[in-house]
Amino acid sequence: MTQAGARGSRGSRGGTATLALPWPVWVPAVVGFGLIAVPVAGLVVRTNWPDFGALVTTDAALDALWLSLRTGLASTALCLLLGTPLALVLARSRLPGIAVVRSIVLLPLVLPPVVGGLTLLFLLGRTGPLGRLLDAWFGITVPFTTGAVVIAQTFVAMPFLVVSLEGALRTAGERYEVVAATLGATPLTALRRVTVPVVLPGLVSGSVLAFARALGEFGATIAFAGNLQGTTQTLPLLIYIQSQNDLDGAVAMSLVLVVVAVLVIVATRTRDVSGVR
Repeated sequence: MTQAGARGSRGSRGGTATLALPWPVWVPAVVGFGLIAVPVAGLVVRTNWPDFGALVTTDAALDALWLSLRTGLASTALCLLLGTPLALVLARSRLPGIAVVRSIVLLPLVLPPVVGGLTLLFLLGRTGPLGRLLDAWFGITVPFTTGAVVIAQTFVAMPFLVVSLEGALRTAGERYEVVAATLGATPLTALRRVTVPVVLPGLVSGSVLAFARALGEFGATIAFAGNLQGTTQTLPLLIYIQSQNDLDGAVAMSLVLVVVAVLVIVATRTRDVSGVR
């Protein structure tokens, strides 16, 4: 038996077939990994570990972290409320022009976040068409409030949930819903009892990714909500400010965000692997 055959045989006995990668793949793969891993490692090395606890527990840091968590959870809830039906429409609807709708929905993925923040400001600011009405009719001012942070985070994070859930819906197909319909289930019952359980892993993954994106949002937030401690100053904004006058504090808080991001990725990957199995 050849060496490649032996490797394939061992993989088959373990339940998963393996395939040796050609060596030219490994060189750029290692370089690509280093491009991501080395800067993160540098952040760990640069951290002032003796003062780490004090740096991440200042009043400003705790306020920013608490605000980031609260607004991140609120924006994730909005993403679920609005993005789930939107993903269903994109995956199941046969309406003309649905490709154009999809392009618009995914626009925040490629749009610079600060541009997204400015578009929100032009729409919901006091001189904007919708902001002027809200101010005149209800006395509501949206920009530079905690609500503005939630809106900005939802704007940039919702496409992540939509992409994940739409992919799960397309992978699952419509066969289960068709079977449910032949058994007398209404569309709403089929959605609740069949579709949602089938795509639940994708929904969970999309929600986690949306939360992570909201937690790290900077550009749209600072353009639309400003940078007011305790009101709109999230952790990324505080890191930016601290990087100009307190580098140790900025590095320590950056490491906190890195740890949160790693935990999110691990949780998402674990969910994906368990769903495949």
